[in-house]
Amino acid sequence: MNEEKIARINQLYKKSKAEGLTPEERIEQAELRSEYIAAIRADLEDSLNHISLVNPDGSITDVKDLKRTK
Repeated sequence: MNEEKIARINQLYKKSKAEGLTPEERIEQAELRSEYIAAIRADLEDSLNHISLVNPDGSITDVKDLKRTK
């Protein structure tokens, strides 16, 4: 998600608090928020996939492997 879209999300939020949004702006805001949340989730999942756990027996397990076994 680029800075322009984040700025637009903030602009729509401020406008909603000050004067309200048109139906088109509400739809745009919902779409931008959904895209933002999807980007955050993808970043989090990518970060978690790069974590390794050290087990009590000394073996190493990648978090992404734990996800596959469930």
